[in-house]
Amino acid sequence: MKKIITRPLSGLSICFDLDGTLVDTAPDLVRVTNEVIAGRGHGPVNYRKARSAVGYGSRRMIMDALQDVNDAASEADIDAMQAEFLDRYAKTLDWLSRPFSGVEETLSLLRILGAELSVCTNKPGWLARPILNKLNLDKHFVRTVGGDEPKRKKPSPDHIFEAAGHRDYSRIVMVGDSWPDMRAAHNAKAYAILMTFGYTPVPQIRLRAGTRLSRFRDIVPTLINRYG
Repeated sequence: MKKIITRPLSGLSICFDLDGTLVDTAPDLVRVTNEVIAGRGHGPVNYRKARSAVGYGSRRMIMDALQDVNDAASEADIDAMQAEFLDRYAKTLDWLSRPFSGVEETLSLLRILGAELSVCTNKPGWLARPILNKLNLDKHFVRTVGGDEPKRKKPSPDHIFEAAGHRDYSRIVMVGDSWPDMRAAHNAKAYAILMTFGYTPVPQIRLRAGTRLSRFRDIVPTLINRYG
């Protein structure tokens, strides 16, 4: 008898945030923040606090670090520090960063089950693609849309629609870890999954996710129960 293979998630577009959702990038981002502020004579930042701000970008991380030590840097100083940050980070972005537990096998299974996967990140595309490539995750995604590429980035729904490749919100899922992800999903009327191991300074209960998960591999049964 011929074996029947079912694809219960066929036609479903799943958009993943990168930092704090697919990859634990905080160790490298905090490391580079420390390197940059050391140039102004400051010691290391509070790791836990800096980690929670990762989803808001390098400038926010730098400004928070300076505020914590009462360094009233000018906008020009911050511009220069951010340029240094991006240069340093681009050269070393995979030194400490690793996919979260269960990511590789879950992405593979989602594709087998028929889902189309994309990356929807506020990280600039020219930084997002190299880290996905270096960690051998890029093979899973039909497209990666960085925060510098759509007309409006998250929390705008436009970013999600561009990553999904269509605007049928009933067949779009946004998987993320922070306010921009969940807000973008709400604005797009897409289903939102919050990964609770990620980076957010906002209490997770206030992010109003459709589902909150603590394990990446739980995405599969969650989506089969909803769409299968």
